[in-house]
Amino acid sequence: MNSIVLIGPVYPYKGGIAHYTGLLYRILEGKYHVDLISYKMQYPRFLYHGRQKDYESRLFRVDGACFTLHTANPFNIVRVGRQIRRQEPDLVIIQWWHPYFAPCYLLLAWIMGKKIRKILICHNVFPHERFLGDRFLTKLVFRQMQGFIVHSEKDKEDLLAVKPDAVCQRNPHPTYRIFQREYMSKEAARAKLGRGRVEKILLFFGFVREYKGLRYLLDAMQHICSRVSNVKLLIAGSFGEDKDSYLQMIRKNRIEDCVVLTDGYIPDEEVETYFAASDIVVLPYESATQSGIVQLAYGFEKPVIVTNVGGLPETVTDGKTGYVIEPFSAGQIAEAVVRFFETGKAGEMQENIRREAGRFTWERLREQIEAVAEAI
Repeated sequence: MNSIVLIGPVYPYKGGIAHYTGLLYRILEGKYHVDLISYKMQYPRFLYHGRQKDYESRLFRVDGACFTLHTANPFNIVRVGRQIRRQEPDLVIIQWWHPYFAPCYLLLAWIMGKKIRKILICHNVFPHERFLGDRFLTKLVFRQMQGFIVHSEKDKEDLLAVKPDAVCQRNPHPTYRIFQREYMSKEAARAKLGRGRVEKILLFFGFVREYKGLRYLLDAMQHICSRVSNVKLLIAGSFGEDKDSYLQMIRKNRIEDCVVLTDGYIPDEEVETYFAASDIVVLPYESATQSGIVQLAYGFEKPVIVTNVGGLPETVTDGKTGYVIEPFSAGQIAEAVVRFFETGKAGEMQENIRREAGRFTWERLREQIEAVAEAI
C-alpha cells in the first residue's frame, strides 16, 4: 500500500473530529503518500447555527489539504468521486459520525467504484441524538464500505447489527498530546484563569449537550461543596440554547460560589490552560460510544470520572486512572470526587496514566488501519 485518500474535516473546521483527522493525516503521511480531501461545505447553516470554522487556532493546520467536497451538491460529489477514481489510490479512509453524510458518501462510493478499497472510521455508528431513519441511512452507507475502524465495543456491536459480515478492528481513541504546547504548570495555569493555588478544581469540558449529564454534576456539587473545602467546578464550552436552565439549576442549588462558567468555544491554544489547571476531569454522560475528552485529559495526565456507558469504561481503569460510576447519579459523582480528594491519589493516578499510554498511540491506530486494509 502506497497511496491513501483521507476524507474528513480538518482545520479550520472546529471540533474533535477535525483535530482527529489532522493528527491521523500526520501519522499516515509519515509512511504513505496521503491526499487529504476536506469539505468545501460541511453542514448547511440551518443544521449548524454556530461558527463552523476557527481560523485563529492554527495548531491543526494541514498544508496541502484540498477543501473540495460539498456535502449537499451532487454535481460536486460526482466530480470529487471521479477525481479519486482517476487517482486509483490503494485505500480511501472516510470519517463517519452522523447520517447527515449518508447521501454524500453513498454517491461518492458509487462513483469511486468497487475496485477502490474504502474504510470508514466510525466515531459514532449511530448519532447521539437518534432520529427516525438514522439506522436505515447508516446501513445503506455501510454496505458500500469494505472495512471499519471503531473505538469502542458498543460501536462494534452497533456496526455488526447493521453489517454482520463487517471487517472491523476496535482501537481505543488515541491520546491528544498536541495541546500540551507550553507544558504549563498547575500554578501558572490557575494564575492565568484567575484561580487560587489551594483550590481543588473539577473540569467539565466541551460542548454542553443534554446527553453529557451536566445536570447531575451540578446536583452533585451541593454535596461536594459541603465535604470538600475550596472546591470549584470549571465548565468550559458552548451551552447553546439551554444555558438558562443550567443557570437556574446553579441558583437553585446555591452553588454560585463553586461554579465558574466559560461559555463559548475554547480555542485550541487555550485548551492547555483549562486542563493544566484542573485536578480531575468529569464526564457524567447519560450515553456515549467514546469521547475524545478522556484522551484530552490523558494527554495532560489528568485522571477522569466517567459513567459506565458505551466505551467510556474501556478507556478508564477504575481506581487507577480514574473512576467509573453509574450514570444518572449525582450521589455517585459526589462520592467519587470526595474519595479522590480525601485519598490523595492524584500522583498515583498520574503515574498509572503514563504506564497505560501505549494503549492510546496514533501509531497503534495506523497499525489497525493497515490490518483492516490487508484483510479487505
